[in-house]
Amino acid sequence: MHPAVFLSLPDLRCSLLLLVTWVFTPVTTEITSLDTENIDEILNNADVALVNFYADWCRFSQMLHPIFEEASDVIKEEFPNENQVVFARVDCDQHSDIAQRYRISKYPTLKLFRNGMMMKREYRGQRSVKALADYIRQQKSNPIQEIRDLAEITTLDRSKRNIIGYFEQKDSDNYRVFERVANILHDDCAFLSAFGDVSKPERYSGDNIIYKPPGHSAPDMVYLGAMTNFDVTYNWIQDKCVPLVREITFENGEELTEEGLPFLILFHMKEDTESLEIFQNEVARQLISEKGTINFLHADCDKFRHPLLHIQKTPADCPVIAIDSFRHMYVFGNFKDVLIPGKLKQFVFDLHSGKLHREFHHGPDPTDIAPGEQAQDVASSPPESSFQKLAPSEYRYTLLRDRDEL
Repeated sequence: MHPAVFLSLPDLRCSLLLLVTWVFTPVTTEITSLDTENIDEILNNADVALVNFYADWCRFSQMLHPIFEEASDVIKEEFPNENQVVFARVDCDQHSDIAQRYRISKYPTLKLFRNGMMMKREYRGQRSVKALADYIRQQKSNPIQEIRDLAEITTLDRSKRNIIGYFEQKDSDNYRVFERVANILHDDCAFLSAFGDVSKPERYSGDNIIYKPPGHSAPDMVYLGAMTNFDVTYNWIQDKCVPLVREITFENGEELTEEGLPFLILFHMKEDTESLEIFQNEVARQLISEKGTINFLHADCDKFRHPLLHIQKTPADCPVIAIDSFRHMYVFGNFKDVLIPGKLKQFVFDLHSGKLHREFHHGPDPTDIAPGEQAQDVASSPPESSFQKLAPSEYRYTLLRDRDEL
């Protein structure tokens, strides 16, 4: 029999304190540091990964570190499996090649990845533990609404772009590809699905995907590609979900300005869908080849009164077409002139050639003056950019680049 061991009162208190500290100290998860050796493997194996691109000398990065770590701890308790959710970080000073690969232009930048694919929309919300945790919870929620009765199709919100998948069963390669695409594009389209007997009337030729465009006049479109081919399926759905002419709002303005492309904008009253349709058709007809050089947008005249005032217009003048180069704004002539073949295209070409900027400062180009007409020096200054104010703020980020003047 072993003799009893008695602790002195100070030792007993110390032991109890250590035990209580051990029991009540929360378990913290270490943020995964990414480098050129491990980044692809970690991101490719993660269902969802939130990556903080930072620099140690950036004060906003320093402020985010403890918040990011605490949010990781909160989410790890809810999604404990290693690859369900990964919080990671990249030291952009140490790994400038990774920063260039993902086009990091400001610190800190929070980018979301799904199975290694970077999502177009980065996190731009509030930098708090709750906001970050809520964002990840939203990303982990099911983006597809299940249809229990085909009659529900008649009550869809037709102001949205709806993608509907009809499948024989949920446990199938076809549905897994559809689900993966929905996880990526759910911010741009509403995704719905039906299975088994519910979907049977729509599966006369097997599983299929239908696109229902906004409104009630445009016909449905059927996906004809291979259902198990992710790339083909994704490209088809993305083409339907992300329109050529996008609406700019105060919510997505920062994201659009950071794409770095000038804006060609139609200002129109919300109820004026006719002018919007004309603009969309002419952009598709005249400017499809310019898609990578300029953003095609439309804006609500009432909500964007201030930019209109910059070009000496009011909502009463709408519809109005203008270019914002992030330095200056330039107004297209009469809206009806958009129907003149090549007129809108020339307006964009004049931006890229510098002609719009020259003419505002020095008057018409000599080649545009009619024979016998006296050239006049009409110096002026174009209105300053209005949408540049929606760009990432220096009070929230450390910005790394300036745009060239146009």
